[in-house]
This record gives sequence, structure tokens and C-alpha cells, in this order.
Amino acid sequence: MEEEVTLMKGNEAIAHAAVRYGVDGYFGYPITPQSEILETLEELMPWDTTGMVVLQAESEVAAINMVYGGAATGKACMTSSSSPGISLKQEGISYIAAGELPALIINCMRGGPGLGTIQPSQSDYFQATKGGGHGDYHLIVLAPASVQEMADFVGLGFDLAYKYRNPVMMLADGVVGQMMERVKLPAPRPRRTDEEIARECPWAVTGCPESRKPNIMTTLELVPQEMEKHNLHLQEKYRHIEEFEPRWEEHETEDAEYLIVAFGCVARICQKAMEDARAQGIKVGLLRPITLWPFPSEAIKRLSKRMKGILVVELNAGQMIEDVRLSLEEPRPVHHFGRMGGIVMDPDEVLVALKEKFEL
Repeated sequence: MEEEVTLMKGNEAIAHAAVRYGVDGYFGYPITPQSEILETLEELMPWDTTGMVVLQAESEVAAINMVYGGAATGKACMTSSSSPGISLKQEGISYIAAGELPALIINCMRGGPGLGTIQPSQSDYFQATKGGGHGDYHLIVLAPASVQEMADFVGLGFDLAYKYRNPVMMLADGVVGQMMERVKLPAPRPRRTDEEIARECPWAVTGCPESRKPNIMTTLELVPQEMEKHNLHLQEKYRHIEEFEPRWEEHETEDAEYLIVAFGCVARICQKAMEDARAQGIKVGLLRPITLWPFPSEAIKRLSKRMKGILVVELNAGQMIEDVRLSLEEPRPVHHFGRMGGIVMDPDEVLVALKEKFEL
């Protein structure tokens, strides 16, 4: 197989990209609107071609702990779910972060709280970026805005996960997961051999040869001084990630007087709103965070210094707006516009909100 251009859903693109990346194991559980990831993997039957394990676990809790076990051996393991299912995985995610294990977690968000709705949302921002489980930890959080990025971020996610020995979450939304677009699937690469894993992941639980001491994988430490030492090490790693890994995209910011900040599918809606505003003589720019953690604070700080105002647009009650406000060095009017319950705004609504909130 070489690179392939085809038409498919975002969820399907994730499954195809995972097989082509050489993922060792997928452990998941069906829940709308991400079930096509598991279903597509089962249709592809990669166990007959690459040897990839695909398993529908008995629950979300079981699935994340299977990822924990597989990642501890250095294998490239992933899982996917949607908002309520990710909530059930939080304890396991905290364990994976504490154990400094590389893993990829997909959250195709739906409306909440509770069971909510199967319609799209972005209301899991806090959960993903602030550490949804217990303890002081961070996930690297990628926010795709297209089917192409759903495919591309599988490889990027694993690359970052192994680079930093840290779990990565792809925080998608139901729109990107369910919509169909042309996508270029990556060229396949073989799964790593056990010898390559042992060489590249000296920390992994791979069986202990005479040449090294046994590796012990645990997140329990009863000596408080040792637990603090481990936490300080994690915080230093997070500071390094914050310095070197923020990713974002800018549109028409060079002469902008107002800035829209949006991620995921909403950024695409806001790009059309920006174009309509400029057609009416309002100089608007757009910043799309690609990493929600680490957040592109420096980019927003730089742009905000010459803006008359900032509008944060999200499919929630106002979550990313807190990080935008924390990024400002000088006071600026910052307003929020959002829809909830699975309702997706259109560009006209964004433009009306911009005009009303800044009295344009």
C-alpha cells in the first residue's frame, strides 16, 4: 500500500491511519458518535495483515486498562470513546500519565452533561486540558478540524506520545467525526519488532535479560518524598512541552483589529464568518489552536496587543475562553459566543455575535 486519496468519515480515517501507522493494539467500546472507529477496524481485520490486535472490551474501564497494560510493554496502543465513556476512563488515564506511558486516546465529543445527546459538542475542553482524573498531570491535546487531520493526528499523536512518554488525546467533535471529506491516508509503515521496542523503550516491561535490572511499572509510591520527586519530574517535563510543542494556525491576522479564537469544527465556521466580516469592512482575524494543551498562549499574547477585542467561539458555555484570558498581557475586551446541547452555530450567528458584543 502507498499513500491513498479517498472519501471517508473522520472516524473511518482514524481507523485506516492507525493500521497504516503500525499500531499494535486498539481496545475500545462502542458509543455514538465514535463507533465507526471500532467498526472500521473490525472491517479492516488488521490482525490478518499487520498483526494489530482489535478488541471490543467489556467496558470503557476495561478498555483503558488494556491500553495501560499494552503501553507498559512499549507497544503502540490506543482507545477511543465519546464524552461519557471518556469520563469512565479517567482513572486509567491518570495511571497512564503517572506511569509516563505513551498512548493515544480519542474523544469524539458529544453534548452533556450526563448522557446528554449524541449530537456534537466541545464541552470536554476542561476535562481534557486540565487533567480530568486525579493528580497533577497533563495530556497533550490535539484538536483536529478536518478529516485529513483526523488521519494525520494519529501519527503525530503517537510520535509525541513516545517523544515525551506521555499520553496524547485527540479531542475531536461529532461534526469532524461524522462528516465525509477527501483524505490522503499515510503510506504504511511496519509495526516495530520486539527487538526494536526493547531498544527504543528501555523503560518498558519486556522481559528482563541478564544485561539489565528488572523494570517495574507502578504508579504507587508510599514514601511522600519519593512521590514528590516524581511529581516534580513530571512538572519539569510539562514545562518543556509547554515551551516547545504549542501548535496553532492563523488566518488574516496581519491587519486584523478583532480576533476570533476557535478550535475544531467551529474554527471552520468562524473562518467563513471572518470572510463575511471582511467583506463588510470589518477587519477580523482567526487563530485556531491545534494543541489545546499546551495552549498557544504566546501567539495570543502577541496578537492581542494590537486587537480591539477578542471573540472566543465554542460549542459550550465558555471553557477555552479562560485560557485566552490568562494569555493576555494587557487588558482587552474578551467575549464568548457558544451553542450547547448539540446545536452547531452557523457563520451568520458568529458575525451577529461579533457585531453585537463589540457594538460594530
